[in-house]
Amino acid sequence: MALADSARGLPNGGGVSRSPSGGPLLTPSQSLDGAGGRRSGYITIGYRGSYTIGREAQADAKFRRVARITVCGKTALAKEVFGETLNESRDPDRPPERYTARYYLKFNFLEQAFDRLSEAGFRMAACSSTGTCAFAPEQGGPADDKIWTSYTEYVFCRD
Repeated sequence: MALADSARGLPNGGGVSRSPSGGPLLTPSQSLDGAGGRRSGYITIGYRGSYTIGREAQADAKFRRVARITVCGKTALAKEVFGETLNESRDPDRPPERYTARYYLKFNFLEQAFDRLSEAGFRMAACSSTGTCAFAPEQGGPADDKIWTSYTEYVFCRD
């Protein structure tokens, strides 16, 4: 005779895991039934940047505009959030439930991307940035300047 799940020390009687609100825990790839058909999931926004720092350091930093904002995530989520502003030319026939890291946006303003994600119910979950000195005077660069490059990613999620 099998022991009851609670007697074996299994949480929630060994059944479906529950969130603090009492609802079932969903993985990011599962759909939410009660949220107007909106899927939960993750979208990552990334961009490369560069800037020049002269002798005066940060007081003299010259930043260049963002050239391209990349979008990583499930195709259906990316299309839902960004619609016609999503450039799919690098991965045109991607099925809706498949993941891609080859899309980018047709605009170059991070704030616009963040606004669209917020309006779609996403929240920022994490961010990461890295920077390296790409060109310095000892490598034949400008006498007083150092050119730095950076890559930044923002991870957004919708529960």
